[in-house]
This record gives sequence, C-alpha cells and structure tokens, in this order.
Amino acid sequence: MAPRTHGSAYTRIYCVVRAIPAGRVSTYGDVARQAGLPGHARQVGYALAALPDDSDVPWHRVVNARGEISRRSAGPLSERIQHALLRQEGVRFAANGRIDLERYGSSAS
Repeated sequence: MAPRTHGSAYTRIYCVVRAIPAGRVSTYGDVARQAGLPGHARQVGYALAALPDDSDVPWHRVVNARGEISRRSAGPLSERIQHALLRQEGVRFAANGRIDLERYGSSAS
C-alpha cells in the first residue's frame, strides 16, 4: 500500500532520503532543504511517519540537528530499530547517544 502523501512534497522528500548512502545520515532540516522545502523539517518527520512498514525508503538515516535519534510516536521500539540499523551500516554513536554529523553526515567525505 502506498503511503498517504501531501502531493509532490512527500515524493521529493522520499527521493532525497533514498539518496542518503548507507553508513551516512542526514538531518530533517537538510532533507527539507534538499527537497525544496526549507524551514519544513517537521514535514520530513511527517512524511517518514507516513511510510508503510515495508517501505524501501531508508528512514533510519534521518536524525535530528543534534545528531540524535528523535523520539517517535511509534514508541521506543522504533528508536531501538533505528539505532540498530544505523550501527549495522557502520554508524557509531558517542557515549552521549549522538552521531558525529561531521563524520557521518551525508555530505561528509
């Protein structure tokens, strides 16, 4: 089943998220800017929350501006899944639970 969308905005968001390489992350704000929606980081969160469970969009590669996994309405299991998926891709978390965006950000080299 296709996710409920808000026109082409969600489609653009999903295209940007699909382009984040494995082992890298991007922030909600960066995804919004790249999708042509500057200032709409929350809309990125809504778009990712609308994805069906079997989606191929790598939602787990999107984190908040502090490099943290954001709390989700789906609960702590979703956060643990995101953490595990990122670790499987080689992303490392600091002791404070944050990801070094300079090292793992999708624009990092």
